[in-house]
Amino acid sequence: MPEVLKAPLVVEFPFTRSLGPVQSAFLTGLRERVVLGVRTTDGRTLVPPVEYDPVTAEELRDLAEVAPTGTVTTWAWNHEPRRGQPLDTPFAWALVRLDGADTALLHALDAPGPDAVRTGLRVRVRWAEERTGAITDIACFEPYDGDPAQPGGHSGQFENMVTGIVAHARLDYTYTPGRAQSAYINALAERRNVGERCPSCRKVYVPPRGACPTCGVATSEQVEVGPHGTVTTFCIVNIKAKNLDIEVPYVYAHIALDGAGLALHGRIAGIPYDQVRMGLRVEPVWTEGSRFPDHYRPTGEPDADYDTYRELL
Repeated sequence: MPEVLKAPLVVEFPFTRSLGPVQSAFLTGLRERVVLGVRTTDGRTLVPPVEYDPVTAEELRDLAEVAPTGTVTTWAWNHEPRRGQPLDTPFAWALVRLDGADTALLHALDAPGPDAVRTGLRVRVRWAEERTGAITDIACFEPYDGDPAQPGGHSGQFENMVTGIVAHARLDYTYTPGRAQSAYINALAERRNVGERCPSCRKVYVPPRGACPTCGVATSEQVEVGPHGTVTTFCIVNIKAKNLDIEVPYVYAHIALDGAGLALHGRIAGIPYDQVRMGLRVEPVWTEGSRFPDHYRPTGEPDADYDTYRELL
């Protein structure tokens, strides 16, 4: 049996979002230990608030404070909290309808165990000690057996309103390529590019996918392509990526390797960024011990005619 390839991969990026007046008031309110919803024209109060009525699509601006106490409408127990989750001990994910609201808010519920959680359980907000204007200003919910809290009728007007947030998105997973991509990766270790030809349309796909995305039939015939190729289109990158030791600006391009029916992407170097162009002929540059080309550089050949790569744009 051939070795099954696998590798841990992490996709991580910060997502910066500006806030409209409704979300700005909601998050600023959390910073001030105030929970705000928004009223619809038919009298419902939505928490979390939205800027447009999900039923009528009307714009919503009528803010209303709701209580920090509420009722669990449904829940699921989390036996093994993951990195970045609200609590580091087992807890319940719960939908909580706060008193005065007509919709439920999803958040963590701190409880000693699943037997202590039920639909209809009364809970209250546990505020974070340090609040910055984010949903995490609600540290979690906790069971509560007292009287419903009374909202103070806040208007939603605060000083130093929160106008934007940065959400850090991250996905950790283990990638296992199939037969076709394993063959492609193993060939790269030998500094070769290997694709697979569709038995129907005869296109050669690099990297191979194990099936033709156009015809929907399985592919198995291996075809070596390149190493030279043609830049079909490109972009100039002006923002430096975290943990990527490449000075900006640089060029990232789609490259159609000779004999391939699909363009792959790669970085272009060895030429000023403002001289990269469609049709530029390039070749891979490998570094010692690398399993894939570090970048592509011009070969010095005349530019390819547009008609030879226009179907690969």
